[in-house]
This record gives sequence, structure tokens and C-alpha cells, in this order.
Amino acid sequence: MTDSSALGIIFSNMHDDYLGELTSHRTMASIPFGGRYRLVDFALSNMVNSGISNVGVITKSNYQSLMDHLGSGREWDLARKRGGLVLLPPYASADSSGVYRGRLDALANVIGYIQRTRAKYVVISDCDVVANIDLKKIIRSHERSGAQITLLYSQQNVTEDMRRDITLLEMDTDSRVREVLINPFATGVRNVYMDIAVIEKDLLEKIILDGRSRNQLSFRKDVLVAQKDKIIIKAYEFDKYIVRINSIASYYEASMQLLNPEVRSELFPPDRPVKTKVRDEVPVKYGLAASVSNSLLADGCIIEGEVENSILFRGVKVGRGAKVKNSIVMQGSIVGDSAGLDYVIADRDVTIRDTRRLMGYVSYPLFITKGSVV
Repeated sequence: MTDSSALGIIFSNMHDDYLGELTSHRTMASIPFGGRYRLVDFALSNMVNSGISNVGVITKSNYQSLMDHLGSGREWDLARKRGGLVLLPPYASADSSGVYRGRLDALANVIGYIQRTRAKYVVISDCDVVANIDLKKIIRSHERSGAQITLLYSQQNVTEDMRRDITLLEMDTDSRVREVLINPFATGVRNVYMDIAVIEKDLLEKIILDGRSRNQLSFRKDVLVAQKDKIIIKAYEFDKYIVRINSIASYYEASMQLLNPEVRSELFPPDRPVKTKVRDEVPVKYGLAASVSNSLLADGCIIEGEVENSILFRGVKVGRGAKVKNSIVMQGSIVGDSAGLDYVIADRDVTIRDTRRLMGYVSYPLFITKGSVV
């Protein structure tokens, strides 16, 4: 596969409604994750590591922080004269308000960008999946199988609380998709579509133009469900670590899984690095009474108290006598002297005053909004 044989399309806002206050000031793509990353870093790095050098990021709202994070795309080697990284903000036309109502509607708004590329295939991806995926393998499988669309899925144990936004696939022995079930009443181990697909560019253009003429908005309903018998749709199983973030609880759980060395080694292999915006910070500074165990601390942190089973982003300060346990504290936040956090998610630039005690629960962590003073 050459660099120009595939175009990457990333949807930055597709699941904002499910993340509550986490996405009140930012897109899902720019949600901080793992101490130094943003969720878009995983989708973008998967494409770059797979040789895809033309990537368009479709935005809808609250994308200022995303623009600041991505910049020219230099950290991902996408600052290029031809191709590279392109941000695709809402585009209003005579028949469109610019604020898309589904993936097909969003693609219709950027049809000109897609048509201008010379790629043979288009890889579309949401930003709600945290995984390290070799997309070259999926594209090769797509070519060999004769499929027109290839969907990436993972076998997962579906519970009742996951049914709000889930798509299940049923295939025959040749991996051809025979049923696409959206938000079904189903539990147990199922084939869960991870909102990552490979599709032939010419076919995608036809689907977009036909969908526009019929006022079709949804890629899942109007293409995968409605046309599964007309289009050859096949499925590709991803059997390594992968997790979807579609709620505050799932964000917390996925973050805490990073404290497992096996998860980190699978998510961040040396030969497929997850790239992010570089910030020059000093190393972590530990006070004489500091105590840190089973935690991830980013550059620039100042630790005077106790940190256990937690993730601290860049520039976090933990005061003397403070105890931070089972918590996520984002960039620039301050935990005052003798304060206590347990099962808490503190957004950016939060200040916890001296002696304050805040506690949530493992399945319902307490969330503190950006810039709050408690």
C-alpha cells in the first residue's frame, strides 16, 4: 500500500452527547486521556503508522481546543505541501446548515474534499475508540476479500448499560455481514462494530451523492442496514486491546486500565507509537514527604503529598498532606494542602482548596468541571 492509496476521515464530534460535562467545552476528539494524550491521537496515530498521509478531521462544534492541539499536524508528520492534515469545519450550503446530523450528512458536507483526493480507499473512524490498530492489515484484507466495505469489529461482552449506542454484526462463514443491529436488546458476547471502516472511494462518493438526493443522514441505518444485501460488506475482527468511551463511567474505567502494565504495553508498542502534541515541561518534582504508588504522572507535576492508583496530567500540583486516590486530575489543576480526592475526575485548571474532601464511587466517579474552585 502506498501513502496515496488511502484517505483517512476522522469524525471528531460524533458521540459528544454521551460524555456530559467532559464535552461541554471541547469535542470528543480533544478529551484528555492517559496523562498527556487526547482521544484523537489514537485514531490519528493509527492512520499515520499505517502509511496514511492524507487525513481530514471533520468538526462540528467546540473545536477550538482541537485546532490548538492538532495545529499544522507537525507532530504526526502531516505538515505537508500536498495532502497532510486538513481540518474540515462545518460547511453551510443552500441545502445544508453545516451542522451535520449523521455520518452520511457530515460526509456530504465535505464531498469536494473527498473527490479531490486520488486515493483508492477511504478509512473512516470515530474518536471514541482507544486502541492501537494496524490499518494496513485491514486494507489488505479488504483487497483480498473482494469486499466493497470492510467493518472492524471486536468480540465483547455486551451488558444492558452498553445498549444506548451500539451496533452489532452478524456474519456468515465467509465474514460477509448479513445482519446489522443498531441498539438491539441483546446481551452476552457479541460482535460489536467499532465505527471504523474501509470503503472504496468511488463507492463512497456514489453513496454520498445518492444519500444527499434522498435526504439520507445515517451511514449505519441508510447504508449498512438498508444496503447490506446490495453491497458486499465484510467484517474484520480486531482481537487485541480495544475499548470504546461512550460515558463518564467508561472514560474513567478506560483510564484506570492504563495502570495495568499489560494494557500499556499493548496500547503503546515501541514500533507503533501514539503521537501527540509536544510540550516542553520539566520532570516531575517530588517533595520530601511525597508518596506515589501505581500511578501515571505527566511532566511538570509537583507532588508534596500522597498519590495512589491515579492519573495526573501535566502541571498538576498536590499539596502537603493531600491524598489523591483512584482519581484523574487534568492539566494545571491544584490539590491543596491536606485535601483528599477519591474516585474523582477533575477537569483542567480545577482548584481544590486546603482540607477539602471529595469522594465518588468506582461506577459513578465525581466530576468537577473545568476551572472550578472547590
